[in-house]
Amino acid sequence: MLVNGKPGSVISIRNRGLLYGDGVFRTLRTAQGKAQHWPLHFQKLQHDCTALGISCPEEAQLSSELHNLLDVHSDGVLKVIVTRGVGTRGYAPPAESKPVHLWDASALPDYPLDWVLQGVKVRLCQIRLSHQPALAGIKHLNRLENVLAAAESTDACCAEGILLDRAGNVIEGTRSNLFMVRNGELITPELSNCGVAGVQRERVKLWAEVNQIPCREIQFGLTELLEADELFLVNSLIGLWPVRELQGRMWSQHTLGLQIQEWLNRATD
Repeated sequence: MLVNGKPGSVISIRNRGLLYGDGVFRTLRTAQGKAQHWPLHFQKLQHDCTALGISCPEEAQLSSELHNLLDVHSDGVLKVIVTRGVGTRGYAPPAESKPVHLWDASALPDYPLDWVLQGVKVRLCQIRLSHQPALAGIKHLNRLENVLAAAESTDACCAEGILLDRAGNVIEGTRSNLFMVRNGELITPELSNCGVAGVQRERVKLWAEVNQIPCREIQFGLTELLEADELFLVNSLIGLWPVRELQGRMWSQHTLGLQIQEWLNRATD
């Protein structure tokens, strides 16, 4: 682990990331000594820092630290975290603050191979996401809604939980973005009120643009989701998982999803 670029695992008890979730993060996969899609991750990190009024470390600095980490953690998972830094008591951000950034490394989760090839069973979460447009799309450190949703079930057969908002709109998985295929068109939830805009979500949209496949971001509910021709989930660690079962609805064909999966796995820059 690195703290402000130096080996260590200790931060102040007054760090606002710890006290209030006042910060942002990104999780990226490393393979054969290379961090996949690092430029996209940095762009997202920088965007989210700006949205919260936190000064983001320079790309050159983070890239240098990342390069050194890859010498030791060439295959696995790296997480970069930026907090507003240390503050005094109270919610109000200090007039001047010195952001703290951290790197953490871990092993890649060992997911069953058939989840990639045959699809996953997913469940509907009972918790509903609240609306906060000021935080929508941002991968901030306060992820308590996702924590509670993930804790709802210990069923090892379910790979992921699907989250709706308070209005009944489909938003995302607890740790993934969601797409459905309907009449040859890609559709993903619109995230202006809540949810996280992930890097792989952007890459799927890019694939659709390059391949001239219609792709829309809209609001839709559970009924529309269950009527889809295909469903799939994406994030930076899993790549793409087709969905084979949700709420008793079964999907056996994943034609478009598997095409996108192949491209996502191949295009690692």
